[in-house]
Amino acid sequence: MLIFIKKIKKRRNFDLIMKKRNLKGSVVLNPVPAVLVTCKNSEGKDNVFTVAWVGTICSRPPMLSISIRPERLSYDYIKETMEFTINLPSKKQTKVVDFCGVRSGRQIDKIKECAFTLHDGLKVKSSYIEECPINIECKVKDIIKLGSHDMFIAEVLTSHINEDLFDEKDKIHFEKADLISYSHGEYFALSKDAIGKFGYSVAKKKKKINKKIKSKK
Repeated sequence: MLIFIKKIKKRRNFDLIMKKRNLKGSVVLNPVPAVLVTCKNSEGKDNVFTVAWVGTICSRPPMLSISIRPERLSYDYIKETMEFTINLPSKKQTKVVDFCGVRSGRQIDKIKECAFTLHDGLKVKSSYIEECPINIECKVKDIIKLGSHDMFIAEVLTSHINEDLFDEKDKIHFEKADLISYSHGEYFALSKDAIGKFGYSVAKKKKKINKKIKSKK
């Protein structure tokens, strides 16, 4: 461990230590996912809207949260049915992601405008968007009133993932989905190049075995 710390200290010479500014009362946790959330009201009407305040909150049981402004139409829809589906869009869908975040379902049918293909959910009544590579069906367990947004805490019931994201060992390659993120009013494509993997900082290096190949005379 001491050797590891010494190595880090040596590397610090390459890092510029910048002067910092204080931003009081500002959320600067970036980037965050930019997702499309589909929902249905008690009468069976579908709607879709964009959410950036979303995150994983528990592994067992699998749970996540989304935060929604009470004035949003989908706020009422989800509160009525206590269900929603998160659809992870690819970078080629960035324009419709933005559109669904700035237009209200009270004025237009966003699903029709964006030409989304809806598929019936497996565990929930809300539909999922077939064009999105990953879909997550959720059941709301609690709603926490916060301020500008209310947090909807939900359990993940099932997910749908495009087959071409799996390899022959059934490992999911999320980098192939071309997912996007949102940061301070802008959308960004995620890099396909991994810069590390879980546990690599403490993993033991594999010893290289030099094999001497004798030449045939």
